[in-house]
Amino acid sequence: MPQFISAISLIVPDYDQGLEFYIGLMGFELIEDTPLDGDKRWVLVAPPGSTETRLLLARAANEAQEEVIGEQAGDRVFLFLETYDFDSDFAIMQRAGIDFLEEPREEIYGKVVKWRDPFGNKWDLIERY
Repeated sequence: MPQFISAISLIVPDYDQGLEFYIGLMGFELIEDTPLDGDKRWVLVAPPGSTETRLLLARAANEAQEEVIGEQAGDRVFLFLETYDFDSDFAIMQRAGIDFLEEPREEIYGKVVKWRDPFGNKWDLIERY
């Protein structure tokens, strides 16, 4: 039976801040926002057209979680946003004020640029050849 990764937990300081960035600025789709016990929520977002893997926006619930916001992968790129139209998506992200950490570059596997979300997580925008 096939398996797939359904969600990756991304720790954020606040659910609504996460939604504001990923939905409001990046254009991701809200898949689910379900209240749980207390003030916890199950918040899933995904890039437009994504059919399997989602981001679970998880609000930091204690000091240890707060300390790793933006550092879940150490100092490495944590997430990879793949596109079929790098130039258009890069231009849209530039107009939205995304924090790019470098100029776009050509690699043997495709076109890529490293960027950072407002919480400190490093991403690659990539179009594979």
